[in-house]
Amino acid sequence: MSHRLDLDRYLQRIDYVGEPRVDVATLRALATAHIAAIPFENLDPLLGTPVSLDLAAIEHKLVESGRGGYCFEQNGLFIAALRAIGFDVSGLIARVLWNKPEDAEVPQTHMLLRVEVEGESWLADVGFGSMALGGALRLVVDEAQPTSLEPFRLVTDGVHWRTQALVRDEWRTLYRFRLQPAEAIDYVVANHFTSTHPTSHFLHSLIVARTLHDRRLGLRDREFVVHALGQESVRRTLQGTAEIRRVLEEQFGLRLPASPLLDAKLDALPMPAAV
Repeated sequence: MSHRLDLDRYLQRIDYVGEPRVDVATLRALATAHIAAIPFENLDPLLGTPVSLDLAAIEHKLVESGRGGYCFEQNGLFIAALRAIGFDVSGLIARVLWNKPEDAEVPQTHMLLRVEVEGESWLADVGFGSMALGGALRLVVDEAQPTSLEPFRLVTDGVHWRTQALVRDEWRTLYRFRLQPAEAIDYVVANHFTSTHPTSHFLHSLIVARTLHDRRLGLRDREFVVHALGQESVRRTLQGTAEIRRVLEEQFGLRLPASPLLDAKLDALPMPAAV
């Protein structure tokens, strides 16, 4: 028997107030609340702990245990919540191009969602870390669309689509994808790569992000950064393990796992490279 998500508990976890409905307003509000409440984080791969895509495991980790996760967990939870509400939603898979050349050859390692609502197709994505989508995007071409923070847009060559964000007056690509729905096994294979392959950056760096209504918070190893909309980014280097723990708990709202390896991993994190 398949696991059934506790929708009420999920809504409490993301501080969603009101009765969710199958409409665009609810879709946008849920996505914005989700990325503010449940941080993106890779503590499990960093600690060598297997990442399960079983819904019961995801719910226990992200909802009950006060943890976050990466895209397969975040969007795996979100798709279950949307379906429980009554949305018509399918999963897609993408190749990440953030901070890479537009023609980079990269594997399919990112999950996003396509939602059919109010007679139109929309894209939702609560799992893209430092550039998580606040709201949802209508599946239309070359139209700048407002989100809770930066404008986003979609472009296509007729086969591949690209999601782009306007960052410092420049349209930058997050990832490219096709509209063909992904199979569950596609996520299993991609998750295995991202959580175990030696070349996956999730195994070697601490990566945490949280998107609030007016700013983005990020932590890469010891560098903590706050990106407030329309302002210069503020960066701070975290010194000791206690300070890293405090930022993870207070700024990202994480309930840290009881692992004897965690302090050792945090203590071994490298300092930012000198500019």
